[in-house]
Amino acid sequence: MFKGKTLLITGGTGSFGNTVLKGFLNTDIKEIRIFSRDEKKQDDMRKYYNNSKLKFYIGNVRDYNSVADAMRGVDYVFHAAALKQVPSCEFYPMEAVKTNVFGTDNVLTAAINAGVKKVICLSTDKAAYPINAMGMSKAMMEKVATSKGRNLDESKDTVICVTRYGNVMASRGSVIPLFIEQMKNNHPITVTDPNMTRFMMSLDQAVDLVLFAFKHGRMGDLFIQKSPAATVEVLAEAMRNLFKKPNHEIKVIGTRHGEKLYETLMTKEERVRAEDMGDYFRISPDGRDLNYSKYFEDGQDVITEAEEYNSHNTHRLNEKELEEMLLNLSEIQEDLKEFGVK
Repeated sequence: MFKGKTLLITGGTGSFGNTVLKGFLNTDIKEIRIFSRDEKKQDDMRKYYNNSKLKFYIGNVRDYNSVADAMRGVDYVFHAAALKQVPSCEFYPMEAVKTNVFGTDNVLTAAINAGVKKVICLSTDKAAYPINAMGMSKAMMEKVATSKGRNLDESKDTVICVTRYGNVMASRGSVIPLFIEQMKNNHPITVTDPNMTRFMMSLDQAVDLVLFAFKHGRMGDLFIQKSPAATVEVLAEAMRNLFKKPNHEIKVIGTRHGEKLYETLMTKEERVRAEDMGDYFRISPDGRDLNYSKYFEDGQDVITEAEEYNSHNTHRLNEKELEEMLLNLSEIQEDLKEFGVK
């Protein structure tokens, strides 16, 4: 599908972009464009990969013109640029709106105008029943993507899809690198609530989900990968065991600002429209316009009876299962070498 094609990754200097590069650079893809505002990270990537297929574009998704310049001649887009940290979005919500909502609108408008074939927008489980600014801005991002596709002129052939996934293990800013850093510096492992559950998936699985959406996505589709979950306590215990620090202190610090006890990947309302595709769910958009009775007058029993898909009711990993999952991560393997653990 990507043979001879040009791919643009917004926010491409992040964990997701690097994982895509590792899998794509040695294929027959024509060009991969990295679009981001961080010139230092772009320079690091340029030196590290040293590959002529890789092109770099400095810009910000908040600035339409910089996005449009990078979009010329592009076949496919992975839209990964976002503000993702819950605390920073909570205290500066308009910054989250500017990047996650207006930025997405800029990317989609530029893609449509440039004749891009398909755009995949990356979302998060925090967008389902959101309680924090990051999740709310991502929920709005999803709505923007759906609306853009619904209102697209029939002469345009750009397909817009969304992927939503849970906690990506060992990604930048996530809890696993934090636990490793705390053990390395002999600080207590800080756990907010031992019973808090989170979906667990690897960066490679996140990329696989996006590729699945590319192959099977129709206009406005939302794709979700079926994922196991674990409590934060089990994760902390598994990390201690892997790094041979069974007695390392675990300190419970209490739930942080804007945190949920569990995350939801698929709402009740979405579940009634979901198509089971094996390892994935496809949720097709509601194609009706405003002139329909169920929006204003009638209800729907099936929604009342449906059950959401969340990190409390999915398969719960035990310590051994989670350790096996963690050991498959290249980031964990590197850290274990640094700790001298065989």
